[in-house]
Amino acid sequence: MQDAPRSKSQHPLGMTVYDLPSPSDVMQVDAKRTAMGRLRMLLVLLVCAAPVVASYFTYYVVRPEGRRNFGELIEPMRALPNVTVHALNGDAFQLTSLKGQWLLISVSGGDCQADCQRQLYLQRQILTGLGKDRARTDWVWLVKDQAEVPSSILPGVKDATVLRIDADALARWLQPATGEALQDHLYLVDPHGQWMMRFPAKLSTEGALKTKRDIERLLRAAASWDEAGR
Repeated sequence: MQDAPRSKSQHPLGMTVYDLPSPSDVMQVDAKRTAMGRLRMLLVLLVCAAPVVASYFTYYVVRPEGRRNFGELIEPMRALPNVTVHALNGDAFQLTSLKGQWLLISVSGGDCQADCQRQLYLQRQILTGLGKDRARTDWVWLVKDQAEVPSSILPGVKDATVLRIDADALARWLQPATGEALQDHLYLVDPHGQWMMRFPAKLSTEGALKTKRDIERLLRAAASWDEAGR
């Protein structure tokens, strides 16, 4: 008598055996993935930085022969310090919160005598003269002591960002030209928070016009990546 044929369920299960990768193979694959990830990240960073680098290259390098900056370029540039500053009403915040705009900065004591008032006037005129690009810039007056600001000049600086800052912290960041005082200059900070230009001390009206031209050229060079507002 022949055995009855087995049903499919009675046959032993078939199994396929796959080779497991060796530890060295796994490590090589992981290393390749890590390298590719880093390469992609680097490419992304380069793409993001390219407009900034190109604009600065255009301004600093590719410029007509015989043209010179009126302001002095700061090399290396210096980042805004992360220090606490106070508005005239006492509100406190970090100086680094000013990033995102071009900053034209003046410095003085709070009593702000005639030279200081003239500096503030020229600073305002320079920025007003930028026309439509005024929105990409901030007028900043840094007060390096606790002296009371004369009420008579407050209406004239209503559009300025007036901040009290520790004098030692300020001196570690901004520096005047040799033989000059900190309050003698105007200083320019780019939207990344880098102090990158210092203008000649004790500006004349003609010097203020040259300062405006320097700023206009920088704003044109940065137009591809810089927009108004933070």
